Amino acid sequence: MAKPSFRLQKLLRRTRFLLFFLSAAYLMTGSLLLLQRARLALPPGPRAPGPLQALPVAAVALGVGLLDSRAPRAPRVSPDLPLGVDVPRGPPARARPGPRWLRTRNPELRQPRRGWFRHFVGDPQGPPALRPEAPGPAVGGRGTYVGCFSDSGRDRTLKGAVFFDLRKMTVSHCQDACAERSYVYAGLEAGAECYCGNRLPVTNVGPEACNHECKGEKGSACGGVGRLSVYRVQELQPGSRKRRTVTYRGCFRLPENGTHTFPDSLLQPNATAEACSGFCSQKEFPLAVLRGRECYCAYPTPQFSLRDAVDSSLCGRGPEAPRQAEYCEVYQTPVQDTRCTDRRFLPTKSKVFVALSSFPGAGNTWVRHLIEHATGFYTGSYYFDGTLYNKGASPAPAGFKGEKDHWRSRRTICVKTHESGRREIEMFDSAILLIRNPYRSLVAEFNRKCAGHLGYAADRNWKSKEWPDFVNSYAAWWSSHVLDWLRYGKRLLVVHYEDLRRSLVPTLRDMVAFLNVSVSEERLLCVENNKEGSFWRRGRRPHDPEPFTPEMRTLIDGYIRTVDRALREHGGAGLPGEYVPR
Repeated sequence: MAKPSFRLQKLLRRTRFLLFFLSAAYLMTGSLLLLQRARLALPPGPRAPGPLQALPVAAVALGVGLLDSRAPRAPRVSPDLPLGVDVPRGPPARARPGPRWLRTRNPELRQPRRGWFRHFVGDPQGPPALRPEAPGPAVGGRGTYVGCFSDSGRDRTLKGAVFFDLRKMTVSHCQDACAERSYVYAGLEAGAECYCGNRLPVTNVGPEACNHECKGEKGSACGGVGRLSVYRVQELQPGSRKRRTVTYRGCFRLPENGTHTFPDSLLQPNATAEACSGFCSQKEFPLAVLRGRECYCAYPTPQFSLRDAVDSSLCGRGPEAPRQAEYCEVYQTPVQDTRCTDRRFLPTKSKVFVALSSFPGAGNTWVRHLIEHATGFYTGSYYFDGTLYNKGASPAPAGFKGEKDHWRSRRTICVKTHESGRREIEMFDSAILLIRNPYRSLVAEFNRKCAGHLGYAADRNWKSKEWPDFVNSYAAWWSSHVLDWLRYGKRLLVVHYEDLRRSLVPTLRDMVAFLNVSVSEERLLCVENNKEGSFWRRGRRPHDPEPFTPEMRTLIDGYIRTVDRALREHGGAGLPGEYVPR
């Protein structure tokens, strides 16, 4: 009998506590509802002018709470809002009444608290959104907004230079970059990509398709997926200087069938390199060919590949040098050769896991640029380098989008790595082993460690103890890296950086064949035309004394001999003779 009585008392005690808590919750809810209604009934103070001054008065009033969006009644205009003025100009906003726990000095907590509060009291809508659904054209920029245009990787709307900035792309940044290269139009795509050109298609698409904001400028239209927000470029900022738009490529023999080789031409009485380059830029050709009064525009082709340059004196360059009729001067225009700029991930996962292995400072990033443009597929990386993914702090070709992809996804054509352990090597089915002169590699890597990918180490770095310690440790790594890949690599293609610089297309053709990708000759010529990329250090090289001491040279020469001997034993031709010690 005691047990049932005890259970009944326990149940009643729990019920009493439960009723108490439910009553307290009911009273708290009612109090909060009254406070919220009281807060909504009080008109808030006027706000300082914001970025929406171009919106109509009614829209601004609705945004700041002067109109009630939930009932169709006549607007109640605040006395502080005179007619004909977009935004009221008054003192700073006063603190809103309401529960003290809703007020906080931390802006990151303020909005979440208020959002939860509105949801709790049954007002999920809250104040209407201030920002429009799609970003609009930039207001106040120096360029004129033209419209939204369709864009595709193979047939670009703007065929000039291409830039990329995932963090701080703005309309002004893109316009300035295009204006520096004498382009007429600047187009922004997907919030971070900038394209330049001189001609536009006749038709465009609806403005709603360009619904991406610029990464570095909220509220400005920066295109969309496969859509360009195009602006007509105007003058540069004061103090800005236009870049040189003519780059001399050399003197070449004219092809036999010039009409077929050169798609466009111009005849001028006083033809100059600048005028010819400007004409070909307007026609969106990467090459300007000048012979006397004749100006031709062209792409590199098998019939005119720019590989067999002759003495510049044959083109009349030099003091009193006679000009030969069958030779021409070739100049690079600012227009990018777009026949090889389209890139994507592999459509299906690769069955062969390929590494692009090198010692740091051997030109791995540059070789990735060549492989991507030759094959049309992205390369991956064992590491994640945000600088390479976001290549665009300065105008540069679009960055390495495969950098963020997981290195074992097998969606990239090959994977960059500097690793040399047995376990890391045996994970790959095959590898391209890139080797460079250790003297050049050590200097390049030391510059990167001290000043980034495109900078130079300061004089104090070379004179400190940091440099000899670096050489002692990294020189041994240069040797062990090659030896380990020769020992544990399953299938190797050894590529020497010096051979790639000296004979790019034949060496690149071997690399593409090793990757089992078929590539047209025109695409390889396009890569050769765009071979430099933007992976060279800017500015003048500091004039420093010889950084390698005799002791350092003795150490490095020993490693060079060891690697040269290992390559020959592996069945290769050894290291290039230009840096093998005699």
